[in-house]
Amino acid sequence: MVSGRTPHRIALVHDFVCARSYLAFTRLRRAHALHRAEGGTARLVLRPYQIRPDAPAEGEPLFDLHRRERGEAVARAIRADRTLGAADGLDLRFDRAVFTNTRAAHHLTAQAAAQHRALDMAARLFRAYFTDGLNIADPHVLADLAAEVGVRPEPDLGGHLTAELARTRHLGSPTGPVLLADGHPVLSEEPTEEELRNCLRTGAPR
Repeated sequence: MVSGRTPHRIALVHDFVCARSYLAFTRLRRAHALHRAEGGTARLVLRPYQIRPDAPAEGEPLFDLHRRERGEAVARAIRADRTLGAADGLDLRFDRAVFTNTRAAHHLTAQAAAQHRALDMAARLFRAYFTDGLNIADPHVLADLAAEVGVRPEPDLGGHLTAELARTRHLGSPTGPVLLADGHPVLSEEPTEEELRNCLRTGAPR
């Protein structure tokens, strides 16, 4: 059994086009499963954040964005990198990624949350973006992913999502995810799995 104060809720403020968010989500989900196996009761919640809320839904190759903003050499180095995430069992393919607006992906996750499938849906969306090279703003892509995970269409949650994005605007970070324990920011943008397990046990890093 776990000891110490168990936080009522652990929230991950994330965006689907953020590699650090993907790493934190993967480690947190694994840590949460172990925490529950130990008898822990902390609740894991996903909260949406958009790094680029004005990004076009049509999307563009991530390489083109990096080349335009960071230069050719940096863009080529990122595109060729296959090491990030490998230790966590992830296959991040920056050479395939299509950078796009993530509002629709967050909306789908909100729909999934109403059906208690938010974590499965988020995992699939991250993999669709970082591994499969899919445009996660495309309605047809999202419909296929929803069907794959078993998420049914829900009433439009656009108003709820707009309000939630407004709430997280001051909580999120353009450089990585933010972890909240009972509403309070904890840990760094690249927490280890052990740090996350400690956070689930106590509500703060040890």
